[in-house]
Amino acid sequence: MRWKKETTRTEAGSFLLHLCCSVGLVALAFAVCGSLAPPVAAQSEARKSNMELVGYNDLQARSAYQPVIQKQGDRWIAYVGHHAGVQPNPLTGKDESNGTSVIDVTDPRNPRYLAHIPGEETGGGGGGEAAGGAQMVRICGGNQLPHADKNKFYMLRSFGGSAHEMWDVTDPAKPSRMNVIVSGLRDTHKSWWECDTGIAYLVSGVVGWRVPRMAQIYDLSDPAKPVFIRNFGLPGQQPGARGPTPGSLHGPMSLPDRNRVYFAYDNSRNGVLQIVDREKLLKGAKEPTEENLRYPEISRVDLPDDIGAHTAFPMLQMTLPEFAKQRNGKVKDYVALVGETVANECQEYRQMVRFFDITTETKPVGVSLWTVPEDSGNFCTAGGRFGAHSSNENLTPIYYNRILFLAFFNAGVRAIDVRDPMRPREIGYYIPGITSKTDQRCVGQGADRHCKVAIQTNNVEVDDRGYIYAVDRANTGIHILEVTGAARAAANFTR
Repeated sequence: MRWKKETTRTEAGSFLLHLCCSVGLVALAFAVCGSLAPPVAAQSEARKSNMELVGYNDLQARSAYQPVIQKQGDRWIAYVGHHAGVQPNPLTGKDESNGTSVIDVTDPRNPRYLAHIPGEETGGGGGGEAAGGAQMVRICGGNQLPHADKNKFYMLRSFGGSAHEMWDVTDPAKPSRMNVIVSGLRDTHKSWWECDTGIAYLVSGVVGWRVPRMAQIYDLSDPAKPVFIRNFGLPGQQPGARGPTPGSLHGPMSLPDRNRVYFAYDNSRNGVLQIVDREKLLKGAKEPTEENLRYPEISRVDLPDDIGAHTAFPMLQMTLPEFAKQRNGKVKDYVALVGETVANECQEYRQMVRFFDITTETKPVGVSLWTVPEDSGNFCTAGGRFGAHSSNENLTPIYYNRILFLAFFNAGVRAIDVRDPMRPREIGYYIPGITSKTDQRCVGQGADRHCKVAIQTNNVEVDDRGYIYAVDRANTGIHILEVTGAARAAANFTR
């Protein structure tokens, strides 16, 4: 659908509440019109700086988690994983559980919704926020995978909290399920798939492990024939362990050419950043003993109660202008560690992005942090979550080691200049306006309970053309953006 100015649900409710109150029927206004009144601080117009809206799709009003954009021949296809819920699908005329949306974004100004693949029925297997829906999605082309059909495209996705599936999406408008890789799980989440090797790091809840999320590693180089390699987690998470249990795995990112995997554990508190030798992880002893789990670890940073670890984004071989005249230290490696805010209206520690110098991998050192200033938008009272959630993950040269895009819930998408990780600075942002589809977010209980409608930018990704894709947790849809002005100047556009 072609994007148009976002509309708001506030006008009718405002008029009715004003009418009731203006005739002195205060009690009636509270009892009858109160439910129609607009939530406080609803933002109907977008706010922006050095970022512009290119296109928009409402994603059938489904709560969105992970977007991934894949070039398929001459087309660009966006695959979006969804949280639990049920919405009507206009393409089929049926109510369908939230699963995976498939959108043609070849023309980003006119995104076309191609297909919806239903997810797990709400209340099905699994647990946590993954129950129902199909949050996670990854895509690989068969021409990249070592043992796949070179003419096909494949989708790895979670199925609620109970399973991981493989789909053939060669025709993105007609996806077909190939197999169930693993089932009978307690939970799933933010998996990773190496297209050039086929190795996949599935975030799973295997029965018997002491945490609902750990890593299951599979060889998916031939998507038709999944091969299990091993289970992996932090010592203390394995079956039969005793003592304190480290927090669950949230998600990994791997760089096969650097022989590294970066794991982030416990998204909102007591986070752990773990750097792992990939070859030792894949070829080491598989039995999940404490010794075997420690074997591939290069370093581990245990963080305090106020710091979570949602995304560990490696920023390697950075040439730093500040040290251009130094004899040593001109090139350094970093990790951007993003925590996830989980409570509405600032009812917890705020999660931010923190930059760690990992040039000496065995001794990571924190060097800086960044957050959106609360008073720049009165975000604690605007409704919903305020704080960091995730970063983009595509390493396109247009942005890599230059601009990092962060999803900041009711503060929208933030573009951060990271060319000097010791002094990260914002160079752009886009906060979408709410629409008639945006869902409310509530805090408190009983008489103290109140609800507000606010944008909840959940995850963000970029494609190899430089477009930015922001999806909303509160059912608002997907916004396709581009950088302008100073933000565009900081990028590496060659065209």
